[in-house]
Amino acid sequence: MTASTLPSEVPPSATPAHVPHPKTVRSFVRRAGRTTSGQAKALAELGPRFVLPYTAQPLDAQAAFGRRAPLVLEIGFGMGETTAQIALGRPDVDFIGCEVHEPGVGALLKRIGELGLTNIRIIQHDAVEVLQHMLPPASLDGVHIFFPDPWHKKRHHKRRLIQPPFVALLASRLKPGGYVHCATDWQPYAEQMLQVLGAEPRLANTSTDPALGGYAPRPAYRPLTKFEQRGLRLGHGVWDLVFARRHE
Repeated sequence: MTASTLPSEVPPSATPAHVPHPKTVRSFVRRAGRTTSGQAKALAELGPRFVLPYTAQPLDAQAAFGRRAPLVLEIGFGMGETTAQIALGRPDVDFIGCEVHEPGVGALLKRIGELGLTNIRIIQHDAVEVLQHMLPPASLDGVHIFFPDPWHKKRHHKRRLIQPPFVALLASRLKPGGYVHCATDWQPYAEQMLQVLGAEPRLANTSTDPALGGYAPRPAYRPLTKFEQRGLRLGHGVWDLVFARRHE
C-alpha cells in the first residue's frame, strides 16, 4: 500500500463529537516510480471511464457505477492486483480504490481492461479527504486497508494511518453491520491496530476464537500476495483484523 507526505487534517466538523482533539492523519506516502507505456496507455484509454475526479461534494455511487450495490472502499491499493482479484471474485460488490501513486493507478486500470471488470472506480486523491467530503455518513459497506506503511521507527509511529481520529472517521462512514478489514505483516503495528480498533465504541471485533488473540482468519476474498507468500515461507507472520460497525 502507498501512503502521502502531505498531511490531511481531520477537521472538527468532520470528526465525531467524542474525538475531542483531532490529529493530523496521513493516508499515503510519496513513492518514486515510473509509469510504464502499458500503464500510460491504460490511463489514457480507461482513465476517463474508471477514474472519478475528486470533488468536495458527496459521491452519487449509483450514478458512478450505473447500479445500486454494496460499496467497499480500499485505501492505498498499491499496484492494484489484490483489488482486481477481489473485485473479480465479488462481482455483486462495487469497489472504490483510493491511490495517489500514478503507476499504481495505471497498473490497476490495465488489469481492469484485461479482466473486463466493471465494478471498480478509482479516486486518485488523499483518502482522508475523500472520506470527509465524498463519502457521507453510513454510506460504506466495507473498508479495506491492506499492508499500510508500518513506519517502523518509534519516532515515526505518529505517522501510521490507523490512529483513533481516523478510525472514528471510518466508523462514521460505515453502515451498521459494515466492516473494516486491515492486514499487516508487522506485528507491532498489528498490536496497535488491535488496540485502536478495539477502543472505537462503534466497532466490534468479529474474531471470536480466543486462540487467535483478537485477530481474524484471513477472509477468503483476500488473496495472498506474492510478497506475502514469500514471507510466509520464511516464517513471517501476517495479521488480519476485521471489525464491524455495531447496530445502534
